[in-house]
Amino acid sequence: MAAIPDQSTPTTPRRKAGRHRGEGQWAMGHHTPLNGNEQFKKEDDGLNVRTRIETVYAKHGFDSIDPNDLRGRMRWWGLYTQRKPGIDGGKTAVLAPEELDDRYFMLRVRIDGGRLTTAQLRAIGEVSQEYARGTADITDRQNIQLHWIRIEDVPAIWEKLEAVGLSTTEACGDCPRVIIGSPVAGIAEDEIIDGTPAVDEIHTRYIGNKEFSNLPRKFKTAISGSPVQDVVHEINDIAFVGVVHPEHGPGFDVWVGGGLSTNPRLAERLGAWVPLDEVPDVWAGVVGIFRDYGYRRLRNRARLKFLMADWGPAKFRQVLEDEYLERPLIDGPAPEQPSSRWRDHIGVHRQQDGRFYVGFAPRVGRVDGATLAKIADLAAAHGSDRLNTTVEQKMLILDVAEDQVDSLVDGLEALGFQVKPSPFRRGTMACTGIEFCKLAIVETKARGASLIDELERRLPDFTEPLTININGCPNACARIQTADIGLKGQLVLDDDGNQVEGYQVHLGGALGLEAGFGRKVRGLKVTSTELPDYVERVLVRFQEEREEGERFASWAARASAESLS
Repeated sequence: MAAIPDQSTPTTPRRKAGRHRGEGQWAMGHHTPLNGNEQFKKEDDGLNVRTRIETVYAKHGFDSIDPNDLRGRMRWWGLYTQRKPGIDGGKTAVLAPEELDDRYFMLRVRIDGGRLTTAQLRAIGEVSQEYARGTADITDRQNIQLHWIRIEDVPAIWEKLEAVGLSTTEACGDCPRVIIGSPVAGIAEDEIIDGTPAVDEIHTRYIGNKEFSNLPRKFKTAISGSPVQDVVHEINDIAFVGVVHPEHGPGFDVWVGGGLSTNPRLAERLGAWVPLDEVPDVWAGVVGIFRDYGYRRLRNRARLKFLMADWGPAKFRQVLEDEYLERPLIDGPAPEQPSSRWRDHIGVHRQQDGRFYVGFAPRVGRVDGATLAKIADLAAAHGSDRLNTTVEQKMLILDVAEDQVDSLVDGLEALGFQVKPSPFRRGTMACTGIEFCKLAIVETKARGASLIDELERRLPDFTEPLTININGCPNACARIQTADIGLKGQLVLDDDGNQVEGYQVHLGGALGLEAGFGRKVRGLKVTSTELPDYVERVLVRFQEEREEGERFASWAARASAESLS
């Protein structure tokens, strides 16, 4: 592992004022000028803010919080200020941060690999009810987010979560975020390799470690040995995908440099096969490259995907081998195509040990604290102590005896969850939206839930796998570019010329089979109220025009603009 470069003393000659020093790459000696984020990170590590939260801010209240902690370092402990109620989407990009900030926080509970015990889920439910006005959302990165958190309550929340082995450490911030993993790791009958030991080892070694607590931007990791390819590996900074090497057996194929937002890019293979016990070292090498060579000068170019775009996979692998691992990697095969068009594990499935796991679908990831506690109780009553979240905002209950399955399914349905959902409930996800997010322009969660209801009513016989992803702004937290129907929130004009909430439409995005970004039809925007009519119209045309066995994404790529409008 290369040493951490000195952050304080520039090693290149001083240039004239007004000229920047490269892209802010530490390994190239480029330490100045600093943008605002790099400045506050240089002044104090984000991990250090916990002490101030516990000893100062929780005791003296919101007004005592230093601005650089409030809108910066507190993210390292999973805390973002949420949006002040009543601010419409037209003011999102106009108001200053302090005008958008509410005096409450979103708190993200980090759930590596999506793995939960019933005790942990019950604890999250209790925190939700006691401190978060009952709120709880399952994210598309397997976390659970709570809202309406007061700074005064944060230490008590941490105590309750940490007592059952949960944390919010580096759940946000310019650091390694949650490690997403297969929700059926170690139990699926068709599993290539169980990545759980690598997830655990990376977490133990590096999460909360200052070696990687100051990265240019956030860093996203995915590890899965499932042939379903259930961790959206194509859009992570680093992903380890289960493959079988013809000589060395099961291991992982390494992908680097994926990401969405306003400059989407699919990850690329390094062409390297890595055995399970070497995954943490390779992971640390890639994070080290990002820390040392990542672009820190401009915030909008600070993700790893920009470095990969400039270097390419061959140079990236060479630097990884020469400077960080100090050994060559083994060449390896590419993964097979995903074994299923659905990657969420919904339904009833047999495990390796003869028991079953049951996957069920909340609507757009929205639950509540009381319901989380009931899910935990239901799982326990049917002999399970383990539950998992998925990257599709869904949940699984594991280790269910065969004679308990039907009763468990009945119990889930009594709570409003479906084990055999419609493709609309199964395939629709939504980000937080304007209700709580300071970046959002439009509402998403309620819009997604009502859209599901409308489509189930209007198209009851539609059975084709379909993804509908709804995002409240251009940042793509809900992965709009890779959905069959991606909806990017923005303000649009209705028929009367009034500015209203609406969406720019992306059609035909995909991950897995023929991975690629959706097609934007020129001028195609839809108001929120028109959304059910529009989606129904497009799906009916798809059914009328599709060739036998053709997927929606393939049809959308060849369909006329008239068919898509």
